[in-house]
Amino acid sequence: MNRRAAIAIDDDERNRYVAEAMTIILISIGADGYPHAVPMWFTVYDDGCVYMTTYGRSQKAVNLRRNPRAALLVESGVRYDQLKGVLIRGTAEVLDDLELCVRVLSRIHAKQVGDLAEGVEEVMRAQAKKRVVLKITPERVASWDHAKLGGSY
Repeated sequence: MNRRAAIAIDDDERNRYVAEAMTIILISIGADGYPHAVPMWFTVYDDGCVYMTTYGRSQKAVNLRRNPRAALLVESGVRYDQLKGVLIRGTAEVLDDLELCVRVLSRIHAKQVGDLAEGVEEVMRAQAKKRVVLKITPERVASWDHAKLGGSY
């Protein structure tokens, strides 16, 4: 059996694993050609796209406007037999949309803390005025779960 296929995570488990993660690593490509990797809070919409927000003038937004190719990484595990992860490669859009930004911020907040407390949406709306939404549409996904090897390497 192909070892890569043996450790792949099925679609449902992969979607759940990514959606439940608190942080994702966003990799964009800098002007010098080097990867620019940063941790981000995020949410996954029903369309399978990954959404996050950042300041409109941030380096990641600048990079993605120049070159929309992006990668996202969610990983866990400390020992080899615990390594688990999903690598998503796709195309990013930088969206300057205040209402969408507020919705994305609200979803991220709900994922981390729960329901919005009174007044939090107004704070988010004020923050959103300086922010953009990064929408990454997956094109290619790789996954692995070394626990599936059952101790054989």
